[in-house]
Amino acid sequence: MDGEVGLGEVLVAAEQAPPVRSVDVVARNLEKRFGATGVSFLLVDLVGEQLVRLTSTDEPGARVPERISLPGSAYDEVLRTQRPHRGVTGSDGTWVVLPVTNRGDCLGVLEMTVPSLDESTLAQLGEAAHALAYIIVTDRRFTDLYHSGRRTTGMSLAAEIQHQLLPSASCCEAAQFTVAGGLVPADDIGGDTYDYALDHDVLHLSITDAVGHDVASALTATLLTAALRGARRSECELVDQAQRANQALLDHGRSALATGLLLCVQLDQEQVEVVNAGHPRPLLLRDGVVEPVPLEVDLLFGVSPETRYRAQTLDLRPGDRLVLLTDGMIEREAAHADLAGLIRDTDRLHPREVVRALTGAVRQACRGHLRDDATVLCLDWHGTHRTDRRAGTGADTDTASPFQRHAHEGAGGPPDPSRWTG
Repeated sequence: MDGEVGLGEVLVAAEQAPPVRSVDVVARNLEKRFGATGVSFLLVDLVGEQLVRLTSTDEPGARVPERISLPGSAYDEVLRTQRPHRGVTGSDGTWVVLPVTNRGDCLGVLEMTVPSLDESTLAQLGEAAHALAYIIVTDRRFTDLYHSGRRTTGMSLAAEIQHQLLPSASCCEAAQFTVAGGLVPADDIGGDTYDYALDHDVLHLSITDAVGHDVASALTATLLTAALRGARRSECELVDQAQRANQALLDHGRSALATGLLLCVQLDQEQVEVVNAGHPRPLLLRDGVVEPVPLEVDLLFGVSPETRYRAQTLDLRPGDRLVLLTDGMIEREAAHADLAGLIRDTDRLHPREVVRALTGAVRQACRGHLRDDATVLCLDWHGTHRTDRRAGTGADTDTASPFQRHAHEGAGGPPDPSRWTG
């Protein structure tokens, strides 16, 4: 059976179908090609602790999504390792779970039962899961289905504002780097944000923390994020981005204040420009040692129109891991979490798993009730010599599917970065 023809059919069908029918399109294709049954997509919720099952809208009960605990499950293993899981083979066939991931951003998993399963079929199922990721990333622009599905708890107005400020993808893999972010909101929203954007030869990163709580801090974060994005998109230099953010709070923030770290990573150099506006220093993991980066600290955004921000430089080496934090990760009850030790102990994990481990440790230290937002942005630097993306699935290039690449590399861990184990 020709997998490429099948993929062409599913992409054409997805374009013709309503955007709320993405899962249905893939399900019909897999039923037709492989006799698959029980096809469903399980979406990861906002805090990464549950999955929400989205099945064909024609199936009974499909409009009441099932929620499944993620930690310790087979689904969790698939998301962590980015490798398919083959379950017990019974009278109905073999249960299969596959990752649905786009450029390192884990959307969820695709689950089904197939009558028979060999390596060729598994590779084609992987292609279908990869196609579903691209279809969902496209279709979620037009529907709230996938946004609503990720919400397993209620969301306040402040939380709604804050969530809309974050990148649409929490992780991005590229040739020279991998970046992943995560935010655990406080019971009373604290105004944290993180952001990233990739240009041809520059990666922009930021992490900010608006002083205050609830809607007021969320509105401050909105001003700050919009000013930074506007300056970045106008191709302002890093210092000018900081100056614009400062002026935005002075002009419109009603005495609002915020801390922030702004980074500009030149992808053809081993160097990063950094502006530190009163923010906690990042942590650098290099050769097994975790140390704070010795940055000078300028005034917070919104303090004075006379503030002049300084661009400092940080040298990066291939294999470095840079972790940016907000003070909610290190103050009050959160201080009981040994973040430096955890960063060192998770050095072989993918950045998205590092973020999950760090935020989970802080949530546990605070017994699930944070007094301030806890936010992490983790950057792995692979080096300037790289010209193709190597994903956490054992990827060689972007042109082959993760499952083709996995079959080519064998069952071991990803070839590069060498420390990742999934």
